[in-house]
Amino acid sequence: MNLVRTAMLLAVMTALFMAVGFAIGGRGGMMIAFVMAAGMNFFSYWNSDRMVLRMYRAQEVDERTAPEYYGIVRDLAQNAGLPMPRVYVIDSPQPNAFATGRNPQNAAVAASTGLLNALSYDEVAGVMAHELAHVQNRDTLTMTLTATLAGAISMLGNFAFLFGGNRENNNNPLGFVGVLVAMIVAPMAAMLVQMAISRTREYSADRRGAEICGKPLALASALQKIAGAAHRIHNDDAERNPATAHMFIINPLSGERMDNLFSTHPNTENRIAALQQMAQEMSMGSTPPVRADNPVRKSRSVPSTGWGRGGSEPPKGPWS
Repeated sequence: MNLVRTAMLLAVMTALFMAVGFAIGGRGGMMIAFVMAAGMNFFSYWNSDRMVLRMYRAQEVDERTAPEYYGIVRDLAQNAGLPMPRVYVIDSPQPNAFATGRNPQNAAVAASTGLLNALSYDEVAGVMAHELAHVQNRDTLTMTLTATLAGAISMLGNFAFLFGGNRENNNNPLGFVGVLVAMIVAPMAAMLVQMAISRTREYSADRRGAEICGKPLALASALQKIAGAAHRIHNDDAERNPATAHMFIINPLSGERMDNLFSTHPNTENRIAALQQMAQEMSMGSTPPVRADNPVRKSRSVPSTGWGRGGSEPPKGPWS
């Protein structure tokens, strides 16, 4: 099903790209846009994860440079029956995280320094389990391709003003109306596709992530803390690359608070309520069984504060 959705996504994004090309340069512009879209689809399939990580200047870490953070991801990947993903840290004060990669064998997870410094051990585990759930559900390919292509469509729409803004330009058969379509409608359409994809998958990733870490309330607590900080602490890289917003566990852009058509994420309170309901089901022993071919082992018991040190003092950073 995810393969079908990905194919449909690429078809929609390619059509939007061609529509912008037609608005700018007629049939010739449409054909050029088609060739560009085909090339971008191929390039993005193999390289979109690296592009996104580069946008956020993510730095890869290992068991030596970030032992606790790396150990959390390693244990969770084992719990979920997944290959060990590459692990990255983003130097940003805003607490947030995302996953990327075309398949579980080529996946990567990234957490910000703000998240690693602000959340407890169990809360970090809940967040990373959510990201690994996206990897397991094979959401990351679709989410990363969407980020790359939506950004390209938005840029092409901006170029429309430069190439088609002159009303005397005979290469633009649709005139000023076509330029407006390219500048406004196509980027908005790309955003709507992007948002619909993100919102429908967050609830599923929350539930599967809670199963992987075994502590839905820890993930609920993490969501509450991240949402509270995301609108107070700006993420400059995300503001410069808004097409990637749907990849994060909480919308990193300022001003997005309502659960409506124009939000890249479901309402955080609704997500927390679903996790609290799941915790109640688990305490009553009514949680649906996990598939036998993908067992989930219980997470090891760890202190809930101070990155496993047992104290209330926050950690100095993810590198110790």
